[in-house]
Amino acid sequence: MKLSVIGLGKLGSPLAAVFASKGFDVVGVDVNTAFVDAINSGRAPVDEPRLQELIDRSNGRLTATLDGVDAVAQSDVTFTIVPTPSDASGKFSNDYAVRAMATIGEGIRRKSGYHLVVMTSTVMPGATGGVLREALERHAGRTVGPTLGLCYNPEFIALGSVVRDMLRPDMILIGESDPIAGDMLEQIYRGSCDNQPVFRRMNFVNAELTKISVNTYVTTKISYANMLADMCDRLPGADVDVVTQAVGSDSRVGTKYLRGAIGYGGPCFPRDNVAFSALARSLGANADLAEATDRVNRYQIERVFGAVRARMNGTATIGILGLSYKPDTAVIEESQGVALAERLLEVGCAVVAYDPKALPAASAKLGGRLTPAATAEECISTADLVVVMTPWPEFGALNAAAFVAPERRKTVIDCWRILPAADVRVVADLVHIGQQGDTMAAASMA
Repeated sequence: MKLSVIGLGKLGSPLAAVFASKGFDVVGVDVNTAFVDAINSGRAPVDEPRLQELIDRSNGRLTATLDGVDAVAQSDVTFTIVPTPSDASGKFSNDYAVRAMATIGEGIRRKSGYHLVVMTSTVMPGATGGVLREALERHAGRTVGPTLGLCYNPEFIALGSVVRDMLRPDMILIGESDPIAGDMLEQIYRGSCDNQPVFRRMNFVNAELTKISVNTYVTTKISYANMLADMCDRLPGADVDVVTQAVGSDSRVGTKYLRGAIGYGGPCFPRDNVAFSALARSLGANADLAEATDRVNRYQIERVFGAVRARMNGTATIGILGLSYKPDTAVIEESQGVALAERLLEVGCAVVAYDPKALPAASAKLGGRLTPAATAEECISTADLVVVMTPWPEFGALNAAAFVAPERRKTVIDCWRILPAADVRVVADLVHIGQQGDTMAAASMA
């Protein structure tokens, strides 16, 4: 069975590499010549942990081309991972997906026999069975049925752990045109997953709604934990970790994503929540819960900014550790660290920052107003007040000696509570977001 993958970006390249490493012959397609050349040279076109490892393991089974029509014509199954950006209403645009379906259809028109098309990009409910199916059928010259299968099959992954999440998913979600299409797709995943995931097969609209519902539920859980952290900031003796660990011990709740810290960011969570709200409103349904989740999330950066500002005391320079929206990625989309830097620069603060991967992107976004540090230690030594915004493991391994200041004790705000607290407190004034309510109240309410 030969597979084609349309789109070799942050998700498409790992998906193609996973399939190839498991023994499938895979041809990737992209309009970006650099991505195609990288794959054909055996190099990872994007920065993602373990991606190069899987490309090396593919043993020549992974190739790439600019010619999508030919790639489809020479394959049996086509996965489509193209951008579906948010439009002005907050819903996902189908423009790139429709174009991809046109290309796929032209390729199918050139061949005989059965072909399965899989839409992996996140789309709004109604899209797969509506405009995408119509475009596919029009260009393929045949209808979805005996010789043409169509599935909606989004991934549940996070940048920085894409390969791991694809190899060991909790669930494989399949919206299928018919059981033949669903069976074929399930067979592919049973041959590519390292675990035995749950398969949930259903019609298109249920699968489309499930995808954005999962992410919206997770964002609600994050905002709930951050609401608890805000309360613990103001309540003497309260500790958000103690509370969330106990709450999460109830099997009805669970501990995943129940950690009070800072707001969520990245390319998926914020926009999926907004899209869910837009969908509810368009249907005449109540979207209050999703909208409240978004409001709580937007408040988090002001909460951290307030904690910093209350402790500046004439501080000349603020240091930020972490600019990527999460560890193990260079992506800064909706990054809380970048948002904090912007707020501090707005009020005239000097900002020095360090991130293992995201400094170039963050510096470009902030127009050079940010002072980059070569190491975490350099960032700390240059700053008078330091804020840990992204829980990179290397920050948790910092030696307390890095926080020693010759003239006066530094203030360190650890939003994720990952620093070696006992050691750091010997040499600096350490503040934990969500803990030490008697000392955080003034900052949180500033």
